[in-house]
Amino acid sequence: MWAPRTRRVARFLRASGEQCKFASLCALAALLGYACAGLGPLAPPAGALGASSAATLSGTISTPVTGTSANPATIPTCTSTAPPGSTSTGTTSTGGVTSSTGTTQGGGTVSTPTTTPTGTTTPTGTSTGSTGPATTPTCVSTTPVAPPATIPPGPGGNPFTGRAMWIWVLAATAGGNLSTLVSTAHQLGLRALYIKSSDGTAAWTQFNPLVVAALHASHLYACAWQYVYGVHPIREAQAGLAAVRAGADCLVIDAEVEYQGRYVQAQRYLSALRSLIGPNFPVALAGFPWIDYHPSFPYSVFLGPGGAQYNAPQMYWKDIGTSVRNVYAHTYMYNEIYQRPIDPLGQLFDHPRGKDILAFRSISRSYRAHGLSWWDWQSASPFGLAHVAQRVGAIHGFVPQTTVVSMGRGAVGDTVVWAQEHLLAAGDPVTVDGAFGRQTQAAVTQFQLTHRLPATGVIDPYTWAALLNYPAPAIVWTSGRHSRLTAVVAAAHARRGVPDTLPVPWSASLRERRDELAGKYGR
Repeated sequence: MWAPRTRRVARFLRASGEQCKFASLCALAALLGYACAGLGPLAPPAGALGASSAATLSGTISTPVTGTSANPATIPTCTSTAPPGSTSTGTTSTGGVTSSTGTTQGGGTVSTPTTTPTGTTTPTGTSTGSTGPATTPTCVSTTPVAPPATIPPGPGGNPFTGRAMWIWVLAATAGGNLSTLVSTAHQLGLRALYIKSSDGTAAWTQFNPLVVAALHASHLYACAWQYVYGVHPIREAQAGLAAVRAGADCLVIDAEVEYQGRYVQAQRYLSALRSLIGPNFPVALAGFPWIDYHPSFPYSVFLGPGGAQYNAPQMYWKDIGTSVRNVYAHTYMYNEIYQRPIDPLGQLFDHPRGKDILAFRSISRSYRAHGLSWWDWQSASPFGLAHVAQRVGAIHGFVPQTTVVSMGRGAVGDTVVWAQEHLLAAGDPVTVDGAFGRQTQAAVTQFQLTHRLPATGVIDPYTWAALLNYPAPAIVWTSGRHSRLTAVVAAAHARRGVPDTLPVPWSASLRERRDELAGKYGR
């Protein structure tokens, strides 16, 4: 997960000849009425699915690649989209698993430059023939994986409740053995696995109905996560739909630096996604944790009306360079105003201290988090995994930070956008530009007088509490620079529930203060 600031060489999995090791899928396929005939492709039983069903699964977002998995019982090996002649050498340790490395044959069909997930231990080596960002292996197959006739239902309930683990490359996790994956997941007390299903517009076929069925049969949630860029938001939404059609219990959006300033694209992506998967399908945002560092990121879109119902900020305390307690305090101070349940995402990469892993779990209870996940399985050491499984209790005397951020004159960013939207909903005329200036200060003062609060012109926790009682209005963001609506008309529309068409806020042009996750690579 995690933005392309570094130019380190990413992991290149072998483009051809390497087979994933999920042999237990063959046995599962037999139970579901499928056949693993010799080394041929995995085929559905005769008459089980019509041509339209198979086509629907692959949809328009699947991308052909060079090479396929020869073993019908395996997940297709990811292939690199490196330019012709690119090479990668070395090995990588993934929690006791050593991944193959070798020469990649370029000429793949996915051209979007990507990087590798944050915290993933990557091989040392060289890459020639490319000066752009390192590329991620693209898990796509020339032969669509046919879905089972029926997928066993998931455990039931909320898939974002309880412990979960992120998986970047399925074949490099738990030795590539599905039985080991499932048994270890239960030993770790996990209820869900978040498996990468797409990168931008390119589907990764490692997330498929057979894997979903195997996890459901073992009483585990199978959730999909996708890294999004905002270049082709509609096609990214279609990639999300493909994961849902493959049986995903929930969808996690990993949106980071590429979406900074892209209010219009974020809205297009979410509007398309919701129209495809429905308004109630469980979706979470996994983004930057320290919102004040990213004034141009459209949190108010991703976590606003029609967006994600859950918030899973990447709270990587060691990567950020802070304590576990402070990563919670700072994250919650800014994230709570968006009124989405916060499910902390902790780090297992880069060998965090065992006591910090335990503290991260204990403190999540103090903050009453219902869900907790970890990045990521393949970069975790056995030591780290042991601390995920270990029992923990509350920290004696610990008091969580529950005070939300206060904002006054001079504040900028999406938190100001969020406040201005709610001021409109309350009927107070204000321009939604992400800048806390004189007009916003006057609107806040008037709001405070109306609600019998101290008229300070500062949005303090008491003012936030009153302001957030008003639902965020419907806003259609446009790339234009000027609005045809006056602040008075916009406020009147907001109170009546009429969507306002507004230019992207001025704060969308601001640069990030700091990338608190910089230095780590991978997605």
